[in-house]
Amino acid sequence: MATEAHGEEAPGLVFHPLDQFIVKPLFGDGPVGMFTITNVTLWLALAVLAIVALFVFGTRGRAIVPSRSQSIAEVLYGFTYKMVEDVAGKDAIKFFPYIFTLFMFILASNYLGLLPLSFATTSHIAVTAVLALAVFLTVTIVGFVKNGAGFLSLFWVSSAPLV
Repeated sequence: MATEAHGEEAPGLVFHPLDQFIVKPLFGDGPVGMFTITNVTLWLALAVLAIVALFVFGTRGRAIVPSRSQSIAEVLYGFTYKMVEDVAGKDAIKFFPYIFTLFMFILASNYLGLLPLSFATTSHIAVTAVLALAVFLTVTIVGFVKNGAGFLSLFWVSSAPLV
């Protein structure tokens, strides 16, 4: 594993601490292409499946005395809802589904990355950059739609000199 990825030849078992960050195809040893199923896609899919399973099982049999999965689902939902409401006010609750989905995906990905022999998907700059770009574009587009060109004034202090 380490010898193939790092181009070094060594007899016996070789351990390299960065092996856990190498993107490898799950099927075959060919190059990683656009639609190759890799260890990254496997763990991203597992994170999504874990979130879906938590909320499907947590909301299936709603009861006055909640089950463990229902308690976990309610606590996560309530925590995120209250955080969005406290930070952005009542108007921004329309963005709650987006923020909640993003929060749950990052939480599940990070928890799965703690498992032994797993792959920490959020450790890769590509995954982090896509999530950050999605948030940046959403905030920018909504800012322009809501405030027009005046949105740019948020990035410039009115008392700052032009030069």
